[in-house]
Amino acid sequence: MQQNSPSSCDPDARNRGTAWLATAGLRPTRQRLMLAALLVGDGENRHVTAESLYADVVRGGEKVALATVYNTLRAFCDAGLMQEVTVDGTKSYFDTRTDDHPHFYWEDSARLTDAPANELVISRLPNAPEGAEIAKVDVVIRLRRR
Repeated sequence: MQQNSPSSCDPDARNRGTAWLATAGLRPTRQRLMLAALLVGDGENRHVTAESLYADVVRGGEKVALATVYNTLRAFCDAGLMQEVTVDGTKSYFDTRTDDHPHFYWEDSARLTDAPANELVISRLPNAPEGAEIAKVDVVIRLRRR
């Protein structure tokens, strides 16, 4: 998470978080409100891991279990508020921007950022096997500093 993350105690951040939860019809529990304020409280999109969000909570002086952070992020994804982006099949990032868009994965810092969608051209996909359809195409472009 970026260092400019809003405090979950900031009234504007809490209001944005409450409104965000309401768009998906999620009950505003204390934990959900706290995490929502951190994720969308400043109106910016975020790419977080459960561990980085947990660290932000702890830095803010709040108490919540890491398992609760994982479960809440999954609930946000299930409700359509976030999308999960998996890198290497082992590390999951959670993105508050839910439209289809590509990502850059910075290998040196293990960060995920948005890539410019207007510069990506996919001219053709392979046909899906019989009895299947393509549900989504995830594009993660791995970057290494020279």
